[in-house]
Amino acid sequence: MRFPARPAQTPPKLPEWDPAWSRIVEARTPDGPHSFHVLDTLEVLRADGLEPTGTILALHGNPTWSYLWRHLAQASVETARTGGRVWRLIAPDQLDMGFSQRLEHESLPTPHGAEVRRMSQRIDDFDSVVSPLLAEVAGSVADRDGTAPNNGAASAEHPIVTIGHDWGGVLSLAWAARNTDLVSASISLNTAVHQPEDAPIPAPLRATLAGPMLPTATVVTDGFLRVTMSLGDLDPEIKDAFCAPYDSLSLRHGIGGFVADIPVDENHPSHSELQRVGADIAAFDRPALLVWGPKDPVFLERYLRDLRQRLPQADVHRFELGSHLVSEDYDVAGVVTDWLKEQFPADSAPASGASAATTAEITGTNADAPIGHAAPARGVTAILDARHDDETIASVDFAQNPAQQITWRHLWHVTTSIAGGLLELGVRPGDRVSMLVPPGNNLTAALYACLKIGAVAVVADAGLGPKGMTRATTSADPQWIIGELPGLGLARAFNWPGRRISVSPLGRTQAKLFQVETSLTALSRTTHHADLPTPAATDDAAILFTSGSTGPAKGVRYTHGDISALAAVLTRVFDVREGTGLVAGFPPFALLGPAIGATSVTPDMSVTKPKTLTAGAISDAIIAGHSTMVFASPAAYRNVAATASYRDDEQKAACARVELVLSAGAPVPLELMDAIAEVFPNASIHSPYGMTEGLLLTDIDHDGVIAADATPNLGVCVGRPIDGVELALAPIDDTGASADALEQGSDAQGHLGEFVVSAAHIKSGYDNLWATTAASTRDDLDGRTWHRTNDIGHIDSEGRVWLEGRLQHVVTTPRGPVGPGGLEALIDSDKQVSRSSIVGIGPAGTQSLVAVLDAEGTELSPGLAPLDLTSRLRELVDEVVGHDLTAVLVAPTFPTDIRHNSKIDRSRLATWADHVLSGGSVRTKG
Repeated sequence: MRFPARPAQTPPKLPEWDPAWSRIVEARTPDGPHSFHVLDTLEVLRADGLEPTGTILALHGNPTWSYLWRHLAQASVETARTGGRVWRLIAPDQLDMGFSQRLEHESLPTPHGAEVRRMSQRIDDFDSVVSPLLAEVAGSVADRDGTAPNNGAASAEHPIVTIGHDWGGVLSLAWAARNTDLVSASISLNTAVHQPEDAPIPAPLRATLAGPMLPTATVVTDGFLRVTMSLGDLDPEIKDAFCAPYDSLSLRHGIGGFVADIPVDENHPSHSELQRVGADIAAFDRPALLVWGPKDPVFLERYLRDLRQRLPQADVHRFELGSHLVSEDYDVAGVVTDWLKEQFPADSAPASGASAATTAEITGTNADAPIGHAAPARGVTAILDARHDDETIASVDFAQNPAQQITWRHLWHVTTSIAGGLLELGVRPGDRVSMLVPPGNNLTAALYACLKIGAVAVVADAGLGPKGMTRATTSADPQWIIGELPGLGLARAFNWPGRRISVSPLGRTQAKLFQVETSLTALSRTTHHADLPTPAATDDAAILFTSGSTGPAKGVRYTHGDISALAAVLTRVFDVREGTGLVAGFPPFALLGPAIGATSVTPDMSVTKPKTLTAGAISDAIIAGHSTMVFASPAAYRNVAATASYRDDEQKAACARVELVLSAGAPVPLELMDAIAEVFPNASIHSPYGMTEGLLLTDIDHDGVIAADATPNLGVCVGRPIDGVELALAPIDDTGASADALEQGSDAQGHLGEFVVSAAHIKSGYDNLWATTAASTRDDLDGRTWHRTNDIGHIDSEGRVWLEGRLQHVVTTPRGPVGPGGLEALIDSDKQVSRSSIVGIGPAGTQSLVAVLDAEGTELSPGLAPLDLTSRLRELVDEVVGHDLTAVLVAPTFPTDIRHNSKIDRSRLATWADHVLSGGSVRTKG
């Protein structure tokens, strides 16, 4: 079959495409002159009177074309117009692809055929087309053939950055690695450099490469093209635009040729070139960014892992629900332009390595130290090491039957032995270890052994479910897994990364089944090593995953310094000292006992089901640990209060000896505090507010809740900032966005805003989420690093914090932004309402307020609420806040099985409410 040649052309009119970007470039490649269609924003910039001060060189993969970079073109132009660095984008269509020249071919492409344009040729093509274009801008870079000086290469004045996707990713990385005299940084979306010999080719490619399927799927039909376009949520007109250059068989030879050039084994003509490319990329030492869509069926996690090993300096941002066309799924252009701002500020020289946000993470900046300097911190294991001869009780575990108690001496011995055993097994400082062990002595031993040698504990709550835990574990990419059988079973079933270690010894058959190499029991018999590695305060200690209630769970990075600072907060604020008996029914704090010298007791309960904690179980835990302090969640305390009458006299006396009761995980209403006070009659009852990113931020006690209940404020009062926490407010504007500028003191009082906090024990960043880290820590006020909590509310005249929901749930009415949580607390006070959710219906800025009530546990029927209830609630809202409540609906069920309003999926309820108010079925799920 003969494929005729055709010169490059400009695209027809297409959605989201500016014709001014298109140009035809004649380039002299090693095998002769060829014409390329190129996306180039130079003309648009100059039409605005802007001269480029940086250049982005972009390369698409297969079967896309430069249309892939339209969002980046628009974003870079907008950045230039707003006063940022003026980035010019150059994105050629590869030969035989897009609207570039079609070469003459005599036959259909095959892996070993002469009709295929090879990897090495495509790298040369890219060089041939971009080199003369770079020379067009004064001060950027000149020809490298000696005709003009290379006076701006890789310079602060005009940085050059590459970006690629799919096979364009590896090709652009290769070009960058071979042109470090020019290139200042490199970015890649989903791509692959190395195909492991012991791993199969991804199934979609395997099917396409199979014999006659290759030309049939890629050239003779548009099957490969259409399947690729299905790997993203694209509108039909956008899919058609991507397909526009390939609307006939004669125009699709390049698609098949690209697939045919995938080096599947060492006999492939491009295999040796790919090996050279991999080595070149591993030597690239400039800043790099990897943006990844993990749901890609072709470029799997192993390819990202390989890239990170080759580019250890790279920042990573994962869009957990993104697929192959990740830049179509998410605002990748925004991430790229933000990263470029950090690396190459418009008014200063480029960063020499990590971005500003990453540098802050590496140096461990915090509220008590100038940026760039780590605060001094007590070692996390210092108290445990100091008590190595102490025969008093360190920990009691009621999760085991019978309950197991261990001394400080035994705990030190076990953790030190396991630490040495881990080292002998091959665990190294910085290695990540997934902990699939419930709270108790086994988890304590495993965790502190890892902390002693600088291994990083990865902790994902089993409450995430198998899919959520799989997503979290894959994201963290641990080298090791320590687990009990249920966790090891999940790891095997879902193919989680990491070599396996069981808690207890397994038989030969089970060990083989679960791929287990050894056990903690075996490692605990290791002879003590004379010198264990000593982690620095700035080294990562743990990756703790969030609840996943507002999107995919995020891994929160804590350093050794962060954890030490958290332990210091407990000591300083709540007087938790060495020798204190602590019953820890709240998992995040179950592991802090050895760090503060407290005797930790894990009560008999399921950590994923807090309501399983009974009054008898907590009483027995108090007795065993001679405890004076109890820490649990509100859901756990509700059941403790409900079962309090079943305690015997000894148990009641033990509860009466408790001095401090802490409840975290959700605000505690007054009625629950009163119930807790009846169980622990002599205790001071506190409800600290925090989150995975900052476990203790504010605090309120029983008397404080009573005082707050007597005031006319909206929302839930969580008290005042604890000692060591600075709090500011980022006001929310009419669009629902929080301001960049922060307000403190009296300026922050009385209006809606996002809470922003600074403290030594705040997280150091998010794992593999560069953009999320940068956004949450982008403020620098008075030399402090601040964390944007995403929680909204107001600060009253007495400095108390009132929560009113999450930033993404702000309702933007014509009268201004409204925090849903405040109105929900107001509506929930009605005797007919069990719980409610406030949502906005309509365009941003003109949204109507709608109240959605939960039918469960009430006599209300799904649909429109009764007229008397609707009238009563409308009057209440109007009287208190002056807003009109447009409608009151009753939902058959709320979309998540949650414990408190801050966890309600308001977005789904808003979709449901909009559907119902438009005449849709009440029973339709949100």
